[in-house]
Amino acid sequence: MNSMTSVANAQQSSEGTSSRVHQFKLGNGLDVLVIPDHRAPVVTHMVWYRVGAADEPHGTSGIAHFLEHLMFKGTDKIASGEFSKIIARNGGQDNAFTSQDATVYHQRVAKDRLPIVMEMEADRMRNLKLAKKEVLTERDVILEERRSRVDNDPSSILSEQMMATLYSSHPYGTPVIGWEHEMAQLSREDALSFYKRFYAPNNAILIVAGDVTPQQVKKLATKIYGPIKREYSVGVRARVKEPAPAAPRRVTLKDPRTGKATFNRLYHAPSYITAEPGEAEALDLMMKILAGGSTSRLYNRLVVDDKIATSVGGWYSGNGRDYGRIGLYAIAAGKNSLTDVETALDKILREFVKKGATAKELERSKNAYIAEYVYGVDSQSTLARRYGWALVVGGSVKDVEEWPKRLEKVTLEDIKRVAKKYLLEKSSVTGLLMPGEKKPKTLTKAEKKQGKRG
Repeated sequence: MNSMTSVANAQQSSEGTSSRVHQFKLGNGLDVLVIPDHRAPVVTHMVWYRVGAADEPHGTSGIAHFLEHLMFKGTDKIASGEFSKIIARNGGQDNAFTSQDATVYHQRVAKDRLPIVMEMEADRMRNLKLAKKEVLTERDVILEERRSRVDNDPSSILSEQMMATLYSSHPYGTPVIGWEHEMAQLSREDALSFYKRFYAPNNAILIVAGDVTPQQVKKLATKIYGPIKREYSVGVRARVKEPAPAAPRRVTLKDPRTGKATFNRLYHAPSYITAEPGEAEALDLMMKILAGGSTSRLYNRLVVDDKIATSVGGWYSGNGRDYGRIGLYAIAAGKNSLTDVETALDKILREFVKKGATAKELERSKNAYIAEYVYGVDSQSTLARRYGWALVVGGSVKDVEEWPKRLEKVTLEDIKRVAKKYLLEKSSVTGLLMPGEKKPKTLTKAEKKQGKRG
């Protein structure tokens, strides 16, 4: 069986599977999606809130992520810190995450434990209790998280600064975890205000994937989530627009903790929601061709042939509600400077914009993406996330299920067109991460005194 036949058969299989999805809305505005999967007696339960870091009030950066942490405190029914313990005692796992556009809580349990999970999640949707002492303690936790994940990692520092430069006005330029000086001022009142405004059934999507029927989920959801009143203060997700870029920008970071010198590049691009028809799919394929692994054009030229870099990669991030972006990176090899890397990389990009991709590259990239899509059908969690991401930013079930067909329609001319339109120097931010000199240690008075004696 050749590769195209294999992918075609797999694509037909994925389309048959996706037809099992059922969608309905409760009277209080809660959107519900059911993805039956009867291969094992387990379910994945997810609640997606249409709120993330980009929806935070000015000056309270990090409050969305902070509230995610605080949601594991207590209610009148559940003692503080007991939520995850109860899930574990019932043989399940749970977690949560925050992005720019969503905050998500998820559990995986045996199917007979689904009512327990639903009742707990519905309870904390509107009945969270926060003691001031617990809020202050958890604030220390997120500050330490920032120090460990960002402040102690030069590449994360550079990435944060590049994002802030790429988005000069839009809130995507503010890190999800928040700016430290604003995080340190977050209060119980900030958390409760954010919670009461955004955590409501009419601002949420419930997804249940697993060994259930749509009728079972509808009955449970109506009974458990149905009585929760809608919140009328949610409103429209109004955000400022990013001004059109007028000039390329650069960020340079020298840090003694840096190992290898690294070149980084970001470009403005639309998301799947905001792109013209077919553009996002073409951008996905373009970046797979250019920088998607060891078969990509940049890897073969910079790493294999010219040995200018030890590693090269890139991506198209298109799941944002307002904007997407293109990313590239390369680690300099041997005595090559970042200037050498940038010069060589830009030359390849100019060639690509002028001549486009080859038929073989396009076929390979399509096969790879469709295979990833099909493999994802095999996972409850992957399916739930796939639909959740689409719906939370304004997409639809249809958008998810027709994606392979739209991908197949992308032509070489489409690839060439988006390359010319979005690989623009004026729309870019270039980031250079280089090793820096270690600062000499400042001696204390006692050490200086000891030195004189020696």
